[in-house]
Order: sequence, then C-alpha cells, then structure tokens
Amino acid sequence: MTRIGRVERTTKETSVLVEIDLDGTGTVDVSTGVGFYDHMLDQLGRHGLFDLTVKTEGDLHIDTHHTIEDTALALGAAFRQALGDKKGIYRFGNCTVPLDESLAQVTVDLSGRPYLVHTEPENMAPMIGSYDTTMTRHILESFVAQAQVALHVHVPYGRNAHHIVECQFKALARALRYASERDPRAAGIIPSTKGAL
Repeated sequence: MTRIGRVERTTKETSVLVEIDLDGTGTVDVSTGVGFYDHMLDQLGRHGLFDLTVKTEGDLHIDTHHTIEDTALALGAAFRQALGDKKGIYRFGNCTVPLDESLAQVTVDLSGRPYLVHTEPENMAPMIGSYDTTMTRHILESFVAQAQVALHVHVPYGRNAHHIVECQFKALARALRYASERDPRAAGIIPSTKGAL
C-alpha cells in the first residue's frame, strides 16, 4: 500500500502544491522562491527518505512569511494524509543531530494531537539570506497544526544561525522517518491503547 499525500492550497497570497511519499528514497524537487527554505525542505526529504515535491508561488514582493507559512501548512496536511490510518507504524521517533557547534534534539509522537515545544538559542542572526530566522518556530507550529503530531525540538547550544536551523530540520527528518516507519512486529495494529490515533 502506497503512503502518499498530495495537497494543493491556493489563496490570494500563495499557490502551493505538496506531494510526499513516506516510503521513498529521498528524491526531492522543491521550489518556493526562498533559497534557504528550499535548502531546509531538501534536508527534510533527503534525511527522512521521503520523496518530496514542493511547488510554491507566493507574494514575495511583500515578504517571505506567507510563502513559508502556507508551504508548512500544506506539508503538514500532506504528511497526515500519507500516514493514513497509522496501522503498524512505530508512532514515536527521536533523533539528535550535531552540525559543527550546534546540536538539535527532536522527539515526535504521531499522536493525532497537535502540540509543539520549541527552544533554540536566543540572539541568533535575524536573517539567513531572505529567510527570517524567527520563522523556524512558525514553520514547526504550522506543520504540527496540520500533521496533528506532538513535536519537541530543543537546540541547547549553537552560534551560527545556519547551523542552528539546519540541524533542526535534519533531526526532524530522521525523527519523522523513524516514527512513520512500519514496525514488522505490529502489522495491522494501531499503536495506541485507545485503538485510534
């Protein structure tokens, strides 16, 4: 059974297409018009081994906010769609990723309940190219709201803004990969005492 999610989202501000295959090989085709964000989505697909297509056209003449936010919302919805009934998945995943002087610790529960805990060093550089570094938390908030997952992201230290953000996306990719993979011992079983996620 394929686990593919496809979401199209069109507003007066953006037009977004996201397609994700949870059982892919890390093939990524991403274009949002925000270079660093494209780089982060590439990390998500490659390290999660998700085949990921993202095509976003947004009102970049205003700023990058709507483009980044709406892409994250569509990505979360596509991820949730691809999970299907969640039978046989591990459900929980965690990963710790270093990137030179920075470290990210990510834990996820594909619980059906959206919740985000996010900490990162204060006083980071405000911009990475055209990417506003305060958007990282908002990306995670938007993804969590639509994916309906509980996500804890903690960066206890780091200096370089590029490294701080990138290690979060790499760790998120791996945690989502581990949580969404099929557990051969639990085929057909929903991993919850409630019987539903």
